[in-house]
Amino acid sequence: MSVFKSCLNSALFFALLAFQSFAQKLDSVDVIDSYRKHVVLYTDFGWSTAPMSIHYPFPDGIKKIQLRNNFKPVIGLGFAYKWMALRFNISLPVSARTKAKYGKSNYLNLGLEFGFRNMWFDINWHSYQGFAMKDAYRWNDSITKKEDNLIRQDITTYSFAINAFQFWNNDFKMQAFKGKTASYSEDVRSFYLKYVTFLHSITSANPILPTELRDSTQTKLSATTIGSIDYGVVPGYAYVRRWRSFQFGIMGGLGLVLQGKYYTINGANRSFMDFAPRLDIRMTAGLNRPKFFCFLYGDFDNKTIHFEKLYYIQTYYNVKLIVGFRIPTSGKREKEKEERKKQKELENKSKLSSVFNSNQYLL
Repeated sequence: MSVFKSCLNSALFFALLAFQSFAQKLDSVDVIDSYRKHVVLYTDFGWSTAPMSIHYPFPDGIKKIQLRNNFKPVIGLGFAYKWMALRFNISLPVSARTKAKYGKSNYLNLGLEFGFRNMWFDINWHSYQGFAMKDAYRWNDSITKKEDNLIRQDITTYSFAINAFQFWNNDFKMQAFKGKTASYSEDVRSFYLKYVTFLHSITSANPILPTELRDSTQTKLSATTIGSIDYGVVPGYAYVRRWRSFQFGIMGGLGLVLQGKYYTINGANRSFMDFAPRLDIRMTAGLNRPKFFCFLYGDFDNKTIHFEKLYYIQTYYNVKLIVGFRIPTSGKREKEKEERKKQKELENKSKLSSVFNSNQYLL
């Protein structure tokens, strides 16, 4: 009930922001500088990770089990021109954490993004294999405090998501928010709705929880697979601040989704219907000039599956530093921009003149 109230309050807050955004001027003049006719070359450096935690009143006062994957830094190379966009990435042969404590993790991240009118579509697939249970000495007598963790190479998590963002303000474009192929020339804000379709699964060859933490009277503690299918609409708010050559942006959404959840034990499934909270945040900040850009981008998405007192929470993080250059293929961009401005000004003057003449006629 407390989660429902917090999400309801959040929805009311976003509705007030939406009214403010919707009341903005409808005919802005070129708030976005597009670089579609530039060859955009960039490189990025960062990492993706998906830490997970299991909450339950376990024996000996243990309330939470933390699972961490051993991720590797990734270098990406990208290219964009008009409607074409390609990006390749290479994982560095160095793990961020020591293999003795965290083992080896294998992971795969695939994504597709594209925009249409005031909509932005985001389709992605994530899989992570190999996790380490932190501080396993608390329940496993064979592990010393020095060894610390219990490595579980058999635990794998999967997720597949289809997200569609609908922005109320037509001046808000995700291409300009991310900054590679477009940028903003002034501040922009918008309320948005995020339509969510999401599949999430945690599975292992053996029960996910160790023997020492299981209770024979609670079948869900012996599950080998836990998963969910989420559907819903999450309200959010986006804001971009432009100051000189610097651009800062943040998008945040919070709401409830309808969740079909299940767990598997000895080949048998038990399924339930419920509501689950969803929180996602995207941020970007850096220098964005016509010829080059350098900024930090990050996003995280929080997933929750709940069975009475048992909570599985996994958060997907993506952080990277992006540096790139824009090479113009035509010297007409500035001229076209000025022509668009003049055309828009003429249209606005024509509308004002029509309104004035109508009012004069009525008088």
